[in-house]
Amino acid sequence: MPDRIATTVDGRSLTLTHLDKVWWPETGYTKGQALDYYAKIAPVLLPHLTGRPATFIRFPHGVDGGSRFYNKHVPPGAPDWVSTIEVVGRDESRQQVDVDSLATLMWAANLAAIELHVPQWGADPDGHDRLVLDLDPGPGAGMAECREVALLARDLLAADGLTCVAKTSGSKGLHLYAALEPTPEAAVGAYAKALAVRLERDRPDLVVHRMAKNLRAGHVFVDWSQNASAKTTAAPYTLRAQPEPTVSTPVSWAEVESDAELVFDPAQVLERVTRDGDVFAPLLAASTTGRLP
Repeated sequence: MPDRIATTVDGRSLTLTHLDKVWWPETGYTKGQALDYYAKIAPVLLPHLTGRPATFIRFPHGVDGGSRFYNKHVPPGAPDWVSTIEVVGRDESRQQVDVDSLATLMWAANLAAIELHVPQWGADPDGHDRLVLDLDPGPGAGMAECREVALLARDLLAADGLTCVAKTSGSKGLHLYAALEPTPEAAVGAYAKALAVRLERDRPDLVVHRMAKNLRAGHVFVDWSQNASAKTTAAPYTLRAQPEPTVSTPVSWAEVESDAELVFDPAQVLERVTRDGDVFAPLLAASTTGRLP
């Protein structure tokens, strides 16, 4: 395969490079296959990226290449058609990429942006429109324990009038989301922490809300701190840089309640979307947008 292929995506000129480069050595999965996945998943991925400042985790030599770095600023040499969002922080302002088109997605993937992460807000860091809980199993715990915590959290959120959806992290755990009307960072963080504390109080044998490693054995850490404006979470449908190519995959509550395998590769995710559509679509619907109690 040629090292450089000139192409056009949505009317934008792109040069894709080194498509036969292996990014996942354990399986032989290549850069070209990753770009093909992103091109095919774009119709359901882009709505979850558009309007949010993206953070790219780039792996120039693949997941085992010994080099990875976070890219928050717009990479040098970005085409002038790439949309950006100005992020004004306490200490600096910066331009970040708004992945709002297939062309921008393919351009980013070609830069070895294997993982795509976004915050729980769009243009306003103090106007969060998502609540997220990261369920991370400690030593001796696993997906079974994460499922149990997810169901407990879902019920508490529902009692507070919030509709919860779930996805795999693409690694060991689960991510839970609820759509919010724009809400200050402090309020979302306080609510998320209180929810994690409630879960630990109700099930101290299963849940911890603090990150300390000595507390986590056999427990699920409910990471409420992901709601800080400075933090980002893996986007739905992003690839993850695990030893084998996995995807942060939206799952139904029926799957969470079952004992079905909850690890998905890119081909499986494409099959799921063809069959079921975007299981995370409720997160985008006005009818499911809630208000914190």
